[in-house]
Amino acid sequence: MYAVIQSGASQYKVEVGDTIWTQKIDSKVGEKIELKEVLLIKDEDRVLVGRPFLSGAKVIAEVKEQGRGKKIIIGKFKRRKGYRRKAGHRQDYTTLLIKEIIK
Repeated sequence: MYAVIQSGASQYKVEVGDTIWTQKIDSKVGEKIELKEVLLIKDEDRVLVGRPFLSGAKVIAEVKEQGRGKKIIIGKFKRRKGYRRKAGHRQDYTTLLIKEIIK
């Protein structure tokens, strides 16, 4: 069985036991959270599709880690004008362990 969930602006295909990186979710490490934005559930022989979400369906996940990604360098440059800008960015993320999919 697998499910397609939405977290933040991204969608993820998850199964029980999967580990995913999502945009930052305000929770403490070790805490269990419910992801209620379930778009699709595929069982052995049937597919449940939401419009846009399935009512009553949820995915239980455990927060494994809160962290920050690698630094990304942003550079702007205009030739012959003496214009140069350099900036960096580190994206916050949350690592989730999928525990249970409830229809």
